[in-house]
Formats: sequence, structure tokens, C-alpha cells
Amino acid sequence: MFGIYITHPQVKIDPAVPVPDWGLSELGEARARQAALLPWVKDLRRIISSGERKAIETAAILAEAAGVVPEVDEATHENDRSATGFLPPPAFEAAADWFFAHPEESYKGWERAVDAQARIVEAVARALADHDLKQPIAFVGHGGVGTLLKCHLGARPIARDRDQPPGGGNLFCFTLARSLADCRLTCDWTAMELWQGDRV
Repeated sequence: MFGIYITHPQVKIDPAVPVPDWGLSELGEARARQAALLPWVKDLRRIISSGERKAIETAAILAEAAGVVPEVDEATHENDRSATGFLPPPAFEAAADWFFAHPEESYKGWERAVDAQARIVEAVARALADHDLKQPIAFVGHGGVGTLLKCHLGARPIARDRDQPPGGGNLFCFTLARSLADCRLTCDWTAMELWQGDRV
């Protein structure tokens, strides 16, 4: 059976609001609702969300369509960038490039990529440890830690060229196994409203 990691789509950017408290924009909400109409969403038996507002809002839309109650795992939050606060898009992109290029170092106090990767990998492994592997499961979160998880599942070094396309609202699929070492990627990043379901 399949697991998917979904990143939240577009958000309302507000420099006066802490990033974890940003919600979905009108476009982001519309994309999530469009995805919720697809058959694969109704197959989901578990949806686990990051504790950040944008992820919770995305998970709630999908969970309503799936007929399940979303769970929240605070350990699946985005890489901690609170040390620098809000960065305008050009500065953020440069910082993200550095973050992925130097995984064992901290960018101006950010959580290191290796630490964020260990955290998301542990959280997903913990969820799968007691999950019915015959039931599809979705994790709803963020581009940074999602990419770090994807690198781990693909047994590839941390690198930004494995990051999602711009805009968020993308997913990748993987097979389910009791150990993450036995899970394998089955699709690359795909827009959530375009994915047609598991092809395993």
C-alpha cells in the first residue's frame, strides 16, 4: 500500500505574523479543495499533519473528503528558521540554498538540515511502526523537511535539486513497510491536484 508526503500549497505571507502561524491563501485553499475531489484522497485512512497552521488547514480539507480525523504530530514541523525571522523571498531563497548545501552547519542559527532530517525521519518511522500497512497514509507538512525525507527514502545525499517545484502543494509517493529502510519512492514531486493516485 502507499504513503504520501504532501506539502501545504500557497500561503498568506505576512511579515508581522510568525511563519508557523501563516494560513493558506485563497489560491492555496482552492488547490487543496481541488485535490480533495480526487479518488485517491478518499482512500486515505490516516492523515498526520504538522502543527503549523498552513499544514493543519490543508490536512483538514483532505481529511473531510477522506472521512477521517486528522492527527497532529508537532515533531513534523518545518526546519526551524526562527533565528532569522521573516526573510524576503530573494534572501530566503539564498538562505535555503545554503541550508541544503551545508547540511551539517547552521545558517545564522537555523536548525541544521541533518537535524531536521533526523527529526522528520524519526516521526514518519514512529507513525508507521503502529500503522496498518494495508491502509494508505498521508503526511501533510512542508517543503524543506519533505525534501529531507525524500532524500532519505531515496538514499540520496541532502541537496536542494531534490526540492519541490515552486508554490508548494506537491506530493511524492512511497511504498509502506515497517522499516523506512524498506520503503521506496514511487513518484517524484507532483502537484497535489494533478496526481492520479498510486501506481505501485
